[in-house]
Amino acid sequence: MSWRQTLLGLVVALMVTPVWAVQPDEVLDDPVLEERARDLSKGLRCLVCRNESIDESNADLARDLRILVRERLVEGDSDEEVIDFVVERYGEYVLLKPRFDGSTWLLWAAGPIMLLLAAGIGFAYIRGRSEAKPVQEAGLSAEEKARLDKILKE
Repeated sequence: MSWRQTLLGLVVALMVTPVWAVQPDEVLDDPVLEERARDLSKGLRCLVCRNESIDESNADLARDLRILVRERLVEGDSDEEVIDFVVERYGEYVLLKPRFDGSTWLLWAAGPIMLLLAAGIGFAYIRGRSEAKPVQEAGLSAEEKARLDKILKE
């Protein structure tokens, strides 16, 4: 294997690895707290980026949220308290996986409801097609038959 192939393999390997946006100055000294912060950050949506967690985002607001999560953990908040604080401050939209409660039950139920609705419509359509009477084509009139016979004899 040549050095070019090795270099190409290394570049490809580095390109497919996930790149996290957490800056070295954000990392906590306590590895247990840092792990908790990373887990919480993976479940919080960046409000600037679409469907990207604050752990992956390079946006300034995502950095502020990562720092906020770490500050709350250092102060002694539990994971639930940190999430509740962030949700209270930024709204339910900040959660990548919304909670199942009174305001989001329709969001969770929408997928299965649409699937059942589509299956019902499909079943009704197929059943209606199978029970439909075949359309009978009208035969040729006597005048048309005579004209056809004349054309065929020529």
